[in-house]
Amino acid sequence: MTPPAAPSPAAASVLDLAPVVPVVVIDDAADAVPLARALVAGGLTAIEVTLRTPAALDSIRAIAAEVPGAVVGAGTVLTPDAVADAVDAGARFLVSPGWTPNLLAAMRASGVPFLPGVSTASEVVALLEQGVSEMKFFPAEAAGGTAYLAALAAPLPRARFCPTGGITPASAPAYLSLPNVACVGGSWMLPRPAITAHDWPHIETLSRKAATLMP
Repeated sequence: MTPPAAPSPAAASVLDLAPVVPVVVIDDAADAVPLARALVAGGLTAIEVTLRTPAALDSIRAIAAEVPGAVVGAGTVLTPDAVADAVDAGARFLVSPGWTPNLLAAMRASGVPFLPGVSTASEVVALLEQGVSEMKFFPAEAAGGTAYLAALAAPLPRARFCPTGGITPASAPAYLSLPNVACVGGSWMLPRPAITAHDWPHIETLSRKAATLMP
């Protein structure tokens, strides 16, 4: 039996891995490796597995061990315990929809890159005070979209964002054209019927299109 591949090292910055970070919800851990291989083959190397299902941690563990081209991370990280569990499973980055002082401290202490979530200027300023300049902007469309992020660029030039929430292939280029946006998160390359049918070639094709969405 071929031994599992060594996990990929953590990235210095989540924001610079790829223009699009797929946001993945996995119901069956058996799907994790073929799904991740399809994403990587399509050029999407940063894979955010959300901690929304019982299969999430096992999925992260499998991807970290068996898909060396992937940099797998954990999304929907809500508590310090979730930080520890995700890193123990092999997560190479962490993403939260929001943040608290306790959660921020745990993510900082984890030793892996992290993107705390923000949706207001005050939250951005608070993170900048803590020395954090890379953030998730969530929920992007509902929180003001490209107009809101463009308005933040001049007064808060040190902040860099990965907007997530309601972004589509049509709207992604407008986000990516902003000076304070390095990448976007989305799940349009992961249609549920394709996952259910194990149509990994279709997901690879959609991922390849997503990887070319630089304006």
